[in-house]
Amino acid sequence: MPFDIPPVTTDPADRPLILIAPRLEQCRPCLKMPEQLAPEESGATVFLDAILAAGGIPLMMALTEDQDVIERYVAMADGVAIPGGQDVDPALWGVSEPYDRALLCPERDDFEVRLIRAALAAHKPLLATCRGMQILNVALGGTLCMDVPSRPVPDGMAHWRHAPILLDPAHAVLIERGSLLARINGLRDSIQVNSSHHCCVEDLGEGVVMTAMATDGVPEAIELPAESFCLGVQWHPEYTWRTLESDYLLWKAFIDAASR
Repeated sequence: MPFDIPPVTTDPADRPLILIAPRLEQCRPCLKMPEQLAPEESGATVFLDAILAAGGIPLMMALTEDQDVIERYVAMADGVAIPGGQDVDPALWGVSEPYDRALLCPERDDFEVRLIRAALAAHKPLLATCRGMQILNVALGGTLCMDVPSRPVPDGMAHWRHAPILLDPAHAVLIERGSLLARINGLRDSIQVNSSHHCCVEDLGEGVVMTAMATDGVPEAIELPAESFCLGVQWHPEYTWRTLESDYLLWKAFIDAASR
């Protein structure tokens, strides 16, 4: 059920500026538009709305290879958000077996690895969702499982349905005590989340700790304890912040960290 979301009372001039890494989609020719259009850089409205409702000002970035431009973006921002999207290329952690190229976006991989490293070097608060959590782990030297159903499950358990459930809770996640995610949620040891993914974190990157997992063993949250706020979640809180208080609190904690 929806809950009462407090209104934002902060003066717009004092609201933190949140960079959003763009999604990149290739529009295919069709009867309506037979010409090949340029790829579109975009963001989901629910993602932008979540940042606005939590008190931030969203700024969509341009996808660029220019490291100086990326660092200029980061310097002007108070926080960085990495959304979901295509699969991360397994070649980034040394896998040589072929993978369906139609599921990948090399331009995003390169850009987001650069952006994440620049944001962490500048110690800017960072929130990464779904693919964002995965590329965060990979940018720090970790690996991914590219097929969640192939993962082993704890004795007596079966895999939850992990895709595609965006608008409703799909399963519980168990939260590590003392973690940033636990503090965000009033020290609760579990919350309900939605789910839409077929890949997940495998080996953790340097400095990364796993702070939540689904009851079937799938990693659901990672953090960098060395940073004041660096959190990746496997679910999509941008779709459920209006109905799940735990997801609203996640956005609010991110914006509050950026405000500081």
